[in-house]
Amino acid sequence: MLCAEQRALIKATVPLLESGGEALTTHFYTIMLSEYPEVRPLFNQAHQASGEQPRALANGVLMYAKHIDRLETLGGLVGQIVNKHVALQVLPEHYPIVGRCLLRAIREVLGAEIATDAVIDAWAAAYGQLADLLIGAEQARYDAAALAQGGWRGARRFVIARKVQESAEITSLYLEPADGGPVMDFQPGQYIGLRLQIDGEEVRRNYSLSAPSNGRSYRISVKREAGGLVSNALHAMSEGEALELFAPAGEFTLQPGDRPLVLISGGVGITPTLPMLESALAQSRPIRFIHCARNAEVHAFREHVDSLAEQHGALERFYCYEEAASTTASPDAVGRLTEAQLADWLPERDVDVYFLGPKPFMTAVRRQLRALGVPDTQVRYEFFGPASALE
Repeated sequence: MLCAEQRALIKATVPLLESGGEALTTHFYTIMLSEYPEVRPLFNQAHQASGEQPRALANGVLMYAKHIDRLETLGGLVGQIVNKHVALQVLPEHYPIVGRCLLRAIREVLGAEIATDAVIDAWAAAYGQLADLLIGAEQARYDAAALAQGGWRGARRFVIARKVQESAEITSLYLEPADGGPVMDFQPGQYIGLRLQIDGEEVRRNYSLSAPSNGRSYRISVKREAGGLVSNALHAMSEGEALELFAPAGEFTLQPGDRPLVLISGGVGITPTLPMLESALAQSRPIRFIHCARNAEVHAFREHVDSLAEQHGALERFYCYEEAASTTASPDAVGRLTEAQLADWLPERDVDVYFLGPKPFMTAVRRQLRALGVPDTQVRYEFFGPASALE
């Protein structure tokens, strides 16, 4: 338990974290990933290279320090962290490694005059408090997954039963358990973690589940990224090959409600909206499905969504292509999604909105929804990579 003096020391470091938090977390990752190779599979090296991961951690550390007196005000941040950790199988033995590296980075970046023994002790206590909170929450998730019908603990071997090319860039993998047993259900919008070996190195990633839960198999739909280590490896895998999965996780899930539902996606962000769409259709809920793509060639699942729209009068779908159509599959609008276009496609302002896509796209959509008067409490979104602010 943190004492009042330690809380005061933590809060006193807030200005330093605001101005130099990213330098601190970058140094932290340099130490940890070079000296503790056993944790490397837990981190996406592309996010390290781009600076996304250090920025996200810096923001998380800053928020924790700012709210050290009232951790409940952190809201969904803790839940996001717990779900990401569970999907990648972060375990209690990883926390001491992180703690040692974080305290060392604080000392080395801030210097001994600022990072005094008292400050280090305060941060050690604060980290211990946070670690206990996360470990407890994650253990509860692991236990629940192990006890669920078709559930499991740790990694489970799955086989690629089928591959389907959905667009010029996206391929779906249908994954069935090698043991032939059932698989646990999941909520629309959740994702799974996977583990595989690439050139002798273990890597782990999260991928959204792109088809409704059926108790027998899972589907992920992977965009082949230029230079993407895992996405290219998955595209190269053949039917019958195996990889390991961790149980479904995630808080970006479709919530019950009576308001009209609006699903907005950009690019491969369409994947979690597909099970959301089918779940909402089963409830006869009015739906506007808005998808933005670069062009028709990279637009995945258009025929599937069009077919659902023909079968269900409650569903209206709209497509926006950044580039002019080069095929007979014309969009409803050309260019980037604008506030005026979004206003035209929204059924009303009292709606529940879920959106996902590249960060610039999400930033624009968030701004547009606010300008159009959609209440923040009725808007939900998820990040593919490390969580960060959309402001």
